Amino acid sequence: MKKILVVNGPNLNLLGFREKDVYGKSSIEDLEITILNECKKHDVIVDFFQSNCEGKIIDKLHESIGVYEGIIINPGAYTHYSFAIYDAIKAINIPTVEVHISNIYSREEFRQNSVIAKACIGQISGFGFYSYVLAVYSLVDYFKKGENK
Repeated sequence: MKKILVVNGPNLNLLGFREKDVYGKSSIEDLEITILNECKKHDVIVDFFQSNCEGKIIDKLHESIGVYEGIIINPGAYTHYSFAIYDAIKAINIPTVEVHISNIYSREEFRQNSVIAKACIGQISGFGFYSYVLAVYSLVDYFKKGENK
């Protein structure tokens, strides 16, 4: 069985409380249940990590080497300026999908740039919690293609 890690960055622990018009009324626990249920359908093991601290996110990415075959990351505001997270994703060489609950391209101008995306195999945004489900599908498909090489 493949094993993936879902990393959520700053303020995502406040899902269901913060900006409900942008992020919805469901909590991070609800999000994790949604992802877990999707992973079960595909025989994928999933672990979750959330931190508001850039260094802790980087440490967790480093700890992923040899443990996970794929990563889903919502870097939160770090999306727009964390070259350190970009470097960590490049360094660990684990297929990573960047996700966002909101459509970052329809929001404020500063949110429309991702320095993380180029380190990832893809980016999904704007589909609410379903962005994460699509990321699970993306990794499962990526794994299947890799096994057929």
